[in-house]
Amino acid sequence: MTVLRLEHIGIVVDDLPAATAYFTALGLELEGEASVEGGSVDRINGLEGVRADVVILRTPDGNGKVELAKYRSPAYEGDDGPAPANTPGLRHLLFAVDDIEASLAALRAHGGELVGELVNYENSYWLCYVRGPAGIIVELAEKIS
Repeated sequence: MTVLRLEHIGIVVDDLPAATAYFTALGLELEGEASVEGGSVDRINGLEGVRADVVILRTPDGNGKVELAKYRSPAYEGDDGPAPANTPGLRHLLFAVDDIEASLAALRAHGGELVGELVNYENSYWLCYVRGPAGIIVELAEKIS
């Protein structure tokens, strides 16, 4: 058995247009949109009555994809607030960028907020965490030449 590739990362959001705008501001490209429902979708999700809207975004090089999903039903019954960066589970997605200041400005224009600081890490990368819609943390990395 061999893994062939990582196809996509799935993220559930409460505001699909805002999350889509956030990631397209970063430079991801819209690949497709769909609404899903039915018995197969219910069985895959382990839920009943699933109705969801999905957006697929890809990186400009075509090698990475992010799936954003807004569930219209069933309703989610919890709200624990944004998890800190050290909470177990999926915490962030890292995107290599050519201009971290411009990328940070683009995300801020769509509600992104720095989690910590923009840091020169050992004179090899500029790095920062930016929290956006649904508490998603995006790490930006610009190689220092």
